Amino acid sequence: MLKKKCNFLFMAILCFALFFLGGKAYCQHYNKITATLNGDKKTINIIQEFKYLNATEDTLKTLYFNDWANAYSNKKTPLAKRFEEEFKKTFHLAKDEERGFTKIFNIVDDKFSVVNWDRTPESDIIKFNLNSALAPNESVTFVMTYQVVLPPNRFTLFGYSSRGEYYLKDWYLTPAVYDGEWHLYSNKDLEDLYTGITNTDITFNYPQNLFLVSNFEKESEIKSIDANEAILRGDYRKSCEIILSPLSSFTKHVTEYGTVVTDINVSKFDEISRAIAIEKVSKYIFEHLGSYPHSELLVSTIDYNKDPLYGINQLPSFVRPYEDQFQFELKYLKTALNNFFDETLFLDPRKERWVMDALINYMMISYVEEFYPNQKLLGKLSKIWGFRSFNLAKLKFEEQYPLLYMYAARKNIDQPLITSNDSLLKYNHKIGNRYKAGAGLSFLANYVGKEKVNESIKDFYAQFKLKPVSSKDYERILAYSVDKDISWFLDEYVTTNDRIDFKIKTVTKFEDSLQVTLKNKSGTNVPISMFGLQKDSIVSRYWFTGIDSTKTFSIPRNGEDRLVLNYDQKIPEFNQRDNWKSLKGFLSSNKKLKFQFFKDTEDPFYNQIFYVPTLRFNIYDGITPAMRLYNKTFLERPFLFDISPAYAFKEKALVGSAGFNFRQYHNKTGFYLSNYSFNASTYHFQVNSRYLSVTPSISFGWRPDDFRSNKRDYLNLRFVNIYRSVDEGLEELETPPNYSVVNARYGSFNNGIIDYFSWFADAQYAGDFSKVAFNLEYRKLFENNMQFNSRFFIGKFITNTSNSDFYSFALDRPTDYLFDYNYLGRSESSGIYSQQLIVAEGGFKSKIQDPFADDFIATTNTSVSVWRWIELYGDLGFIKNKKESTRFVYDAGVRLNLVTDYFELYLPFYSNNGWEIAQPDYGEKIRFIVTLSPKTLTRLVTRKWF
Repeated sequence: MLKKKCNFLFMAILCFALFFLGGKAYCQHYNKITATLNGDKKTINIIQEFKYLNATEDTLKTLYFNDWANAYSNKKTPLAKRFEEEFKKTFHLAKDEERGFTKIFNIVDDKFSVVNWDRTPESDIIKFNLNSALAPNESVTFVMTYQVVLPPNRFTLFGYSSRGEYYLKDWYLTPAVYDGEWHLYSNKDLEDLYTGITNTDITFNYPQNLFLVSNFEKESEIKSIDANEAILRGDYRKSCEIILSPLSSFTKHVTEYGTVVTDINVSKFDEISRAIAIEKVSKYIFEHLGSYPHSELLVSTIDYNKDPLYGINQLPSFVRPYEDQFQFELKYLKTALNNFFDETLFLDPRKERWVMDALINYMMISYVEEFYPNQKLLGKLSKIWGFRSFNLAKLKFEEQYPLLYMYAARKNIDQPLITSNDSLLKYNHKIGNRYKAGAGLSFLANYVGKEKVNESIKDFYAQFKLKPVSSKDYERILAYSVDKDISWFLDEYVTTNDRIDFKIKTVTKFEDSLQVTLKNKSGTNVPISMFGLQKDSIVSRYWFTGIDSTKTFSIPRNGEDRLVLNYDQKIPEFNQRDNWKSLKGFLSSNKKLKFQFFKDTEDPFYNQIFYVPTLRFNIYDGITPAMRLYNKTFLERPFLFDISPAYAFKEKALVGSAGFNFRQYHNKTGFYLSNYSFNASTYHFQVNSRYLSVTPSISFGWRPDDFRSNKRDYLNLRFVNIYRSVDEGLEELETPPNYSVVNARYGSFNNGIIDYFSWFADAQYAGDFSKVAFNLEYRKLFENNMQFNSRFFIGKFITNTSNSDFYSFALDRPTDYLFDYNYLGRSESSGIYSQQLIVAEGGFKSKIQDPFADDFIATTNTSVSVWRWIELYGDLGFIKNKKESTRFVYDAGVRLNLVTDYFELYLPFYSNNGWEIAQPDYGEKIRFIVTLSPKTLTRLVTRKWF
C-alpha cells in the first residue's frame, strides 16, 4: 500500500510540474490485478482494482470498459457476425460449453458502494453507472471480481489449445477511450483494442507445469509444487499479453539496441545466425525509430501468425524460395515492428490504422532496398529454367507491395486508407490497404527524398511514443519535414481510392530537346516520374507535377531512344501498359507479341498471350485435351479473350470454345458494373452429333453501400443461337436443328454461410415458344446447428407451338436447350451419367414418369439436417401439360450434403413411384451432384477474402 501511495504521489507531482512548465501531461489510470488460471476448468479468476482518472474537461456520469473476452459468449456478438461474413462455421457450430465468456460477480467503488452496470447490446462492452459524477482531474477506484471462461483457440488464437498452451490477450477489463466522445469498439478479431493508457501491476498464478512469457516486465517469479506465481508490471501500456506453454521455446537476446524475447525461427537456421540476424534488425529499428521505451520487446510466433508475410513465402518449407537468413530477418522484422508500434504508439487502431501500416510496410520496403537490393520476388525460383522467363521472376521483392494493392484496385474492391478497420474486406485488411499504405509512403520518399521521410518517422516517434496521438500529428510532422508540396498524398492518396494513371500522349522531337505531352487519365493529381532510356540504360529522369488533364513539358535531348513513365514502378499506378513511347519511329512503337506458358504479371513492353494445356470430359467427346490461349494476367484487365481449341479423342474431331469479354466498372457501390461478352463453343451432345452455341450478351451489376456485404443484384440480357447436326444413323431431332432464344434475367443473391438467399425472374422468347419463370432459394443454419434448405420454382408458357418436350419445363433433368449446364452425358436416359443431378427447374431427385410440362410447373424442394451432413429431403409440386389435368408430384429421401453445391448424394426413398428403396436396381435411382471445375472449387477458399 505504501508503494502504491508513493507511486501515485510521484505521478501527481510529475503531472503538476509538466502542467506549469507548459508541456502536456498524460497522467495514467492505475490497474492492479490478481489472477489465477485454473488449468482444469480453463478459467481465470480475477480480482481487479482499477483507479480511473478523468483527464478530460468533462464531468462523467458513466464509464465504459472493454470486456473482449465476452465476445465469445454467443452467436450474435459482433465477433460471431464477423465469422459469418468470412464464411467461418466453426464458431457457429460449437457447443455452448465451448464458448468463452465473462462472469462478473461484484463491482464496488472506493466507498464500498455497489456500482450498477450493464452490457451494451454488443455484449463485450460494459457500462458503469457511477454513484456520483466524476469531475475533471478527479479519480474513482473500482474493485471488480469476475471470472473469465476461456474458449478453445480454434476460433481465434485467443484461449487454450489441445496441447495445453494458452494465449491470453485482451483478457481482462480495460477502460474505453473518452476524448470528448466515447470510442466503443467491439472485438471483431482485428487486433485493434482501443483502451486508455494504464500503469498495471499483475499477480498471475498459473499451473506449475507451464512456462510464462509476457509483453509486461516480469519483476519476479515464484515456482512451487502446486502452482507458479509471476509478478508482472507494465507502465504506459494498453493491456497485458501472456503466453503459457508446457515447453520453454522462447529465448532472450540482449543486444546493444535493446532486449528481445522471441521464439520466431525458420527451419535449419542455427542459433548463432539467429542471434546475428536479431542484432542486425534491432540496429535497423533503433537507427530509424530510436530506443524501445520498455525493458523487453516480445516477438512471438503467435503474433507473426496473426500478420504473416503473405505471398510465396507462405509455401511449405520444402519449396521455400528464399535464403534462410532473408526469410528469418523479414519474418522477425515484420513482427517486431508490429509489436514495437502497438506497444508504444497510442493511435486509434480502428479508425487510424493506416498510419502504422504505412510506417511498418515502408520500413519493410526500405530494409530490403538497403540490405537486399537485388532480391527477387520469386527468390531462388527466378533463376530456375521454367520460372526465369516469367515477368514475375524479374520483379524485385519490394515490388510486391504495389502489385498486391493493385490486385484489389483492378477488381474494383480497393478502399481508402482512412476506412475503418472493421469496414474493410478481409483482403484489404490483411494485405491490400496495408501494402497500399507502405507503397504510398515509399512513393512519397522517392519523390521528396528518402532521408526526409526517414527523418519524419523518427521525429514522429520521438515526440509521441507513450502518448495519445492521432494521424493528424504524423501528417503535420511529415509536411514540416519536406520542402515540397505533398498535399496530394494526404488529400488524394490517403483519403480516397482514386487511381493513379498517366500516359505519354505525344512526343515531338527537336534537335536539342523533346516536347512531351502527358495525359492524366484518372484526374488524380499526383507527381509522375519519367525516365529516358538508351537501350536498357537510364540516361535521364524527371518528375512532373500539376497535370490535371494534359500538360506539355520540354526536356533536353540526351540520346534517349525510349521514354517511360514510372519505369522503376515506385508509383502504384493503375495501368502501366501505355507508359512508354519509342523515339525510333512509328513502326518501332508497336509492342512485340509475347507467347508465354501459364499466367504471368503484366509486362508493359509486350502484348502477352498465355497458353496452357487443359482437359475436359464428357462421354461423347471423351477426354478432350485443349490448348487454352488467353490474355488474363494476375491483375484483372478490362478486355479479356479466352480461346480453347480442343481435340475430342472419342469423336476424333476438333471442338472447343472461345470467349471475348469487356468489363467496365462505374462506381464502388450502387450501379457498379457493365459487362459485354461474346461466347461460342462447340462440342458433341450425342454420338457424332455436334452443337455450336453462339451467344452475345450484356449484363449489369449493383452492390450495396456496405462494402462487406455479399449481396448483389444483376440483370443479364443474351441472345443464344444454337446450331446442331445429327449423325445419320440416329433418330431425327424432335425440333428444328437450329434455333435462337432471347433471354432476359434479373436476379439477386446474398450468399452468407448462415443465411443464404437468392432469387431470379427469367423470361425467354423464341420462334416456337415464350415463357417466364421465377426461382427462389433460401438456406438457414440455426443456432442449434440444424440446417434448413428451401427452394421454390414456378414456370409458365405464354405461347408454345412446339410438338415436343425439348423446350418444356422438367421435373428432374432439364433438356438444357440453352447448353448452360455442365452435363457429363446430356443425352443419356439410363446409366450412371443419367444419374447426374443439376438442381434446376423442378429440382426433383426421383425419376418420375412423364416428367415434362409444356404449360405450367410449380415445385418446392426442401431439406433439413439430421446429423452433420446427413439430411432428409422432400419435393412437392404440380405440373400441367396442354389438354391435360394438373398432376400432383412428390418424392422424399436422404441427402448426403458433403460439400453444398459441389459434392452431394441423394438417396430416394418414396415418391409417386412408390417405395423406391424396395424396388429393383436401386443403385440406378441414386442421384449425385459433382463439380469438376477448378475455378468453381477455388471459390470455396477465396470467398472469405472478398
